[in-house]
Amino acid sequence: MIELKHVSKRFGDRVALDGVSLDVQSGTVHVLLGSSGSGKSTVLRVVLGLVAPDEGQVRVDGTPVNEATRSTLVKGMGYVVQDGGLYPHLTAFDNVALPAQVSGWPAARTRARTAALGEMVGLDEDTLRRYPRELSGGQRQRVGLMRALMLDPPILLLDEPLGALDPIVRAELQAQLKSLFQTLGKTVVLVTHDIREAALLGSVITLMTAGRVVQHGRFADLLERPAAPFVTQFLTAQTLPTER
Repeated sequence: MIELKHVSKRFGDRVALDGVSLDVQSGTVHVLLGSSGSGKSTVLRVVLGLVAPDEGQVRVDGTPVNEATRSTLVKGMGYVVQDGGLYPHLTAFDNVALPAQVSGWPAARTRARTAALGEMVGLDEDTLRRYPRELSGGQRQRVGLMRALMLDPPILLLDEPLGALDPIVRAELQAQLKSLFQTLGKTVVLVTHDIREAALLGSVITLMTAGRVVQHGRFADLLERPAAPFVTQFLTAQTLPTER
């Protein structure tokens, strides 16, 4: 379980998080939904220990996230950013294998795990020999997901993983992620601004704006029982026009 209790964070004069509290239950896909600047990505960063909150507490499986515990806690988290966040001087295989190499895995174990992950996400050995510049956006994103899954962490943190993709590739990867999440049964926190993505993938959705939580719940809860006018305003902002 991931817990944030009254967490606040400022960057200079900008309020990134304003008293945020949320619980991410084990084995769920928890979507952080909101527009740019709403604080979604900062939530991931405080969970990872990349930034320390000014106020409040962050716990992972009951352990406070701080400088003393971060190195241990992050071993149980896979982190995926937009466009995969790959190292350009390494092949796709070497990007995927990096966490295993750092952890001292034997080469044979690393190769076997990489092959299994490649089969899982639909990337063959020839593709994994290429460098990031030689891959499509969807392929880079799959490589980033493979790297995050390399050590089989119980928690996955995904920060706008499909945000840079064209609609067709995005829809394909959304379906693939849904299937993977159901198969793997991991605890997932997914950041997105896309309402359809949130509805498709999220078992629980937290809608945020200006560093604050507006509403938690299933997509149907937000749609049918909005806690504030902003919820309806946000959910209807991306609907297609009925007339041209």
